[in-house]
Amino acid sequence: MTGPTGSGKTTTLYTALSEINDKIRKIITVEDPIEYQIKGINQIQVSDKTGLTFAAGLRAILRHDPDVILIGEIRDQETARIAVQASLTGHLVFSTLHTNDAPSAITRLIDMGVEPYLVASSLEGVLAQRLVRVLCPKCRKVDKTDKAKALKIQFDIPDDTPIFTPMGCQDCRNTGFRGRQAVFEMMAMTMPIRQRILQNCSSNEIKELALKDGMGTLGNDGWRLVREGVTTPDEVLRVTKGELSKNA
Repeated sequence: MTGPTGSGKTTTLYTALSEINDKIRKIITVEDPIEYQIKGINQIQVSDKTGLTFAAGLRAILRHDPDVILIGEIRDQETARIAVQASLTGHLVFSTLHTNDAPSAITRLIDMGVEPYLVASSLEGVLAQRLVRVLCPKCRKVDKTDKAKALKIQFDIPDDTPIFTPMGCQDCRNTGFRGRQAVFEMMAMTMPIRQRILQNCSSNEIKELALKDGMGTLGNDGWRLVREGVTTPDEVLRVTKGELSKNA
């Protein structure tokens, strides 16, 4: 999982763990801090004061022969190397990184000192995530401004598909929004991508290849929510930093 602080990475990982928590798999986590307590999962709190770092906790976890490991965050070379080795020895490993998009996670791991051939062998997929605010269904209003019409043309949104704008009411405390929803960018590791990793290519080259292989970007998912009336164009532009095109 990749994304900035507060983008919901940990919540998504906990959801994944809950889905596979069948009382048969042995699941152990090492986190800082433990944000949710899940029944049936062994959770370890990192403590730098006592020397229980992510790397030290991860080494201790491997002696318990778990089936699934969750590492709260890969912050340094030692943690990254142990995580990769754990993956190569048959463990399912979940973790988070701080990168702007999914392809950048590969170059980030390599920059940390993990050899490209180990990244290519161990990594199964990268999911980038952002959070957008959800329009209040009771007070949202169709946006008929020239800006909305221009966005429809720019992003190939059919003219008869309404774009909504927030208004504000008692139910949403006059904010125009109620709740948040994630937008995702999922990059599955295909054989062509693994081969390019071995060639130590840039994240931009990996992204181009992933797009050819059918990867949907954060922008794609965000504009899907706009077309469905879930959120606003401004929200999508905010979380994607405006770096959007028809194919982004």
